[in-house]
Amino acid sequence: MHPILTNRVRTALYFASWIPVTALLTAVVTRGGQMPLTEAAVMLVPMCVLYAFVCQASWYLCQTLPLREGQTVRLLGTHATAAVVSSAAWVGIGFLWAFLAGPSFQFDGIVDRYLAQLPILFFSGVLLFLLAVAFNYLLITFEVGQRAEQKALEMQVLAREAELKALRAQIDPHFLFNSLNSINALIMADPAAARRMCVLLADFLRGCLKLGSAERISLGEEIQLAEHYLGIEKVRLGARLAVESEIDEECRNCGVPPLILQPLIENAITHGIAPMLEGGVIRIEARHHGALMKIVVENPFEKNGTKHGAGVGINNVKMRLANLFNGEARLDVDETGGRFRIELQLPCDES
Repeated sequence: MHPILTNRVRTALYFASWIPVTALLTAVVTRGGQMPLTEAAVMLVPMCVLYAFVCQASWYLCQTLPLREGQTVRLLGTHATAAVVSSAAWVGIGFLWAFLAGPSFQFDGIVDRYLAQLPILFFSGVLLFLLAVAFNYLLITFEVGQRAEQKALEMQVLAREAELKALRAQIDPHFLFNSLNSINALIMADPAAARRMCVLLADFLRGCLKLGSAERISLGEEIQLAEHYLGIEKVRLGARLAVESEIDEECRNCGVPPLILQPLIENAITHGIAPMLEGGVIRIEARHHGALMKIVVENPFEKNGTKHGAGVGINNVKMRLANLFNGEARLDVDETGGRFRIELQLPCDES
């Protein structure tokens, strides 16, 4: 079906556009008194309504013959032939209508007056059909462009989803590798601690499987996952690892991407706490600021250390935030006074 006929508003606008065409043809055939206005209206109003449908048939011809290089002659010939045939059929039907309208409306001599206007009506029919062809090609080009734009947008969304899945999948093997190394180190030195760490690791991975597939989880659930992870690391580091947290209650229901904190906390332990003989305190803070939420992860580091700053985990978080929040979220890193501070700022949408 023609796209104009699939929408009532478009159909109404299309037929409304034929009102000035009908008025113009009426003015042409009544010039110099060659046909009375009433006769012209009775003849041309139904004829123009009919030809409005006939011209729409050119849509299917345009779809059959798309615009291509090297086919100009074929296109012109085909559409010109179709225009001549359509116009001839139109004026032929008009002649039949004049023959029937004469007795019905008591228009004596209307057939002769109609035949006198036949050349101008035929030429007008050819021109209107060709204008319809041009319009339909514009409409087809517009729809092709819209479909291409929609397809490009769909591909962009798919690529973005694939990138997000790849980023999220990057977290699990990275963390699992470190945890298994820690368990391996504890098996000989402290078997009980190794067993306890295996149980904690199983609990953590169970939580990841439950929540990690969701698009958003509450900050409260994310903090709970982080606490499971910190429990695993406390088995390995013992008293060297301390944790302080201050979480505003208003923030606990805010939605965040799952496992968004775990790489930051892992970075704090791997590059901050673990290399220090005396260990240190990891501080986790979440504050509510209007429509935004600020999350801070802070840890000490050795100033003479060679590896304490941003790594794969932090870059991973930056990329996830950029893809998920379209510039509405940010991650800032600050290293002052022997403290490594990461601050996340993102919209607080309740999950």
